Amino acid sequence: MSKLSIVSAAAALALSVSSALAADLSVPYYKAPPPAPPEVSWSGCYVDAGGGYGMSNLDQNDYVITAPGAVPASVSYTDGGRGWLGRLGGGCDYQIPSSHFVVGVLGDFDFMNIHANFDPGDFASVGNLKESSAGYAGGRIGYLVTPALLTYWDGGYTETRFGPGNFGPLVPAGTSETMPSHTYSGWFLGGGTEYALTFDWLPIHGLFWRNEYRFSEYQSADLPLAFTTGVATGNGEHIAPYVQTITSSLVWRFNWGGPLGPHY
Repeated sequence: MSKLSIVSAAAALALSVSSALAADLSVPYYKAPPPAPPEVSWSGCYVDAGGGYGMSNLDQNDYVITAPGAVPASVSYTDGGRGWLGRLGGGCDYQIPSSHFVVGVLGDFDFMNIHANFDPGDFASVGNLKESSAGYAGGRIGYLVTPALLTYWDGGYTETRFGPGNFGPLVPAGTSETMPSHTYSGWFLGGGTEYALTFDWLPIHGLFWRNEYRFSEYQSADLPLAFTTGVATGNGEHIAPYVQTITSSLVWRFNWGGPLGPHY
């Protein structure tokens, strides 16, 4: 082969290689973007279940039952209770479009085992008074710190059940006294956080984690005391309960506010 042929072949090979490289360089290279974070919609209804700890204060006065509406004695004192509680509830929320705000309504029921050492002051006796349940109905308003984290305040109407109370021993020895059960009504105010659990490994989607502090104040009541024999003592207790609870709950939200994104 002549030198001219060899040079021509080499030039043709170099030209083809350079053309191929140029073709490769002309096609831009794109790296796949990271997956977008899952969307979270706070519009919809939900059910929740959880538990926590409760603390009750019972402000009280002794009084002598001489006539309806008798004025309690001037000496007052406070007994307190502590114990666990479970909570079941539900509600509906609405996320205001193009804003960070969420509004909603709620209803909760607590089954409680909050025991207070109760000391009726009319006799030398000590007993136990139990708060057994409480119900709540109200509303809440929240602010989205992030798309997945809600801070909120709630409030509304509440009722709670105390009693019955049994106290003893009394003077004379061998006797004791009772106080009837009573349902108190009042108001509550609370606040907390709720976080969307958007983890891929969760078997159920639409789960949220809620933590809340709640304070409840109830209207006072005048309750008579009686001996266990059924004979009235002629005395009573003027009681005003205050209750604080701290709870943690798991929320399952079944949304009607639109799709929740790839994780839902």
